[in-house]
Amino acid sequence: MNQPERCLKLAFISPVFLFPADAGGKIRTGNILRGLKESGRFDITLLSPATAQQQRDWQEALGRLCHAFIGWAPSPPRARWQRIPHLLSALPINVVSDRTPAATAAVEQLLAAERFDVVVFDFVHAAVLRPPSLGGATVCFTHNVEAEIFERHASTAERAPLRWLWSSQAAKMRRFERAALARFTRVVTVSERDARTFERNDGLATARAIPTGVDLDFFAWQPPAGGAPTVVFTGSMDWEANVDGIRFYIEEVWPLVLAQVPKAQLRVVGKNPPASLVQGRVPGVHFTGFVDDVRAHARDAQAFVIPLRVGGGTRIKAFEAMAMGLPVVSTAIGMEGLDVEDGVHFLCADGAPALAEATLRLLADDALRLRLSRAARELVEARFGHRVAADEFGRILNEAVGAAEAVA
Repeated sequence: MNQPERCLKLAFISPVFLFPADAGGKIRTGNILRGLKESGRFDITLLSPATAQQQRDWQEALGRLCHAFIGWAPSPPRARWQRIPHLLSALPINVVSDRTPAATAAVEQLLAAERFDVVVFDFVHAAVLRPPSLGGATVCFTHNVEAEIFERHASTAERAPLRWLWSSQAAKMRRFERAALARFTRVVTVSERDARTFERNDGLATARAIPTGVDLDFFAWQPPAGGAPTVVFTGSMDWEANVDGIRFYIEEVWPLVLAQVPKAQLRVVGKNPPASLVQGRVPGVHFTGFVDDVRAHARDAQAFVIPLRVGGGTRIKAFEAMAMGLPVVSTAIGMEGLDVEDGVHFLCADGAPALAEATLRLLADDALRLRLSRAARELVEARFGHRVAADEFGRILNEAVGAAEAVA
């Protein structure tokens, strides 16, 4: 007689509050936790920064992700100039920012009070909160190869001081990533490419990849829109990679598009766009700021652009667009790590002239838009639903528990 599968007690530690789900990492983590809870195979305690008001406002949504939620007092927002002293640390700046007394105390208290079968730290910089004596099964959920992002910023920076700054942070992150990830039983990556990168650069044999998962019911398919020529980008506009990509697209690509289609509109959907972009007042360019639902602002677009020049991990925005039926044009980095084919599921274009040409093709060609839209949705349905990703994440958690028990 088969024994019933053991329900694992899981502590999941995130350095960010997951709501509103307005950034790729939050969306990915939320989908994973929801899938794990729905499976019935995990008893989940989620720990993250949260105000009392946030916990009240998002109580129902949190209940879909975990069985218990514990919040620590978040640090007040700090201006960039206030973080300058962090540059002197041996740790990268985003790691220093996450190591607050409230976060450290909350993690230590939770792990001292209860025994968990497996403890997950969300994002590599959250590893700075790991207690030195923590044993048992531990997992780090890496959404990017963080050092690679810093290196790409260094390669695209135009001024020497910025190149030095990004290079310095890249070296610090490379050291931190290597040392931190080596201490985990398993490391979860969001693509096979990232897993191979960690193995090649850091000698890490414990990395396991999951697919990028998207909520197929929420992001329902519909045929690409006709009507007024509209291009859309979605993403948090307080993330440097998105700012760099949109600035590049507006300054170098968009004039080439307008030269052929003067009435074209570019809609940038995402929270906290920098004033330097918003106040530029480029013809046809509109910034929405934060929106409750990106679908309403993207459905009427003939082209969904991902003009990223830096970044890491995988872009969940790409699969959300593909699930909705939006034809995608992207740089190679924008679709990096995703198992998609240029000309079948999206159009790949690097450099301003190529991106402009691909954008114009989508604006002009109804048949091309529909062909890409259907192929992309079929791919996402077959391989990239959020339950598929959560199932694989759960398998890796069980693998970590088994590996930890074997050496105990």
